[in-house]
Amino acid sequence: MLLTVSGPPGSGKSTTAELLADAFDLDHVSGGDIFRELADERGYTPLEFNKLAEENDEIDRDLDLRLREIAIEEEDLVLESRLAGWLAGEHADFRFWLDAPANVRGERIAEREEKDPARATEETKAREASEAQRYQEYYGIDIRDLTIYDLSINTARWEPDAVLDMLVTAVGEYEAAGDEGKAPVTGVDYQF
Repeated sequence: MLLTVSGPPGSGKSTTAELLADAFDLDHVSGGDIFRELADERGYTPLEFNKLAEENDEIDRDLDLRLREIAIEEEDLVLESRLAGWLAGEHADFRFWLDAPANVRGERIAEREEKDPARATEETKAREASEAQRYQEYYGIDIRDLTIYDLSINTARWEPDAVLDMLVTAVGEYEAAGDEGKAPVTGVDYQF
């Protein structure tokens, strides 16, 4: 079973993906962890590395290719990244989108990175705008298009365990006989 967890920075993707992987005894691969590792290896902060990625498309393309290959080749996995649902495409059994208001996400990031919440919110908004533009240019993906997702949740409204319960229930209650068709992922140009 391949589950994807996508959403903007600070939406609770990592927390939820880890809990989901534990609940179903699946491996967990995080695009954010891979991106931060690549940034750290090169001596950049994630924001600096994101800015560099605006000038050097190989950074995004290498990361996205790796995530797409994992989605195609691996089984029994929770794949987590902003584009996980798009990159996994038809290979995903379920695609989940998590979100929260920008100020909530900024506060979460500020706490995690020990910085000022207002600064974290502004950096996050800049990062999101930059990434959205690149996703559109590279692959024809409109990251705001949520029609490919099976479920979208505002994580500011519920605690992580409640979000997990919703996702576990969605997967557990799924019956193939009643499935009228998952949303196709179309119009994506997987040119890595």
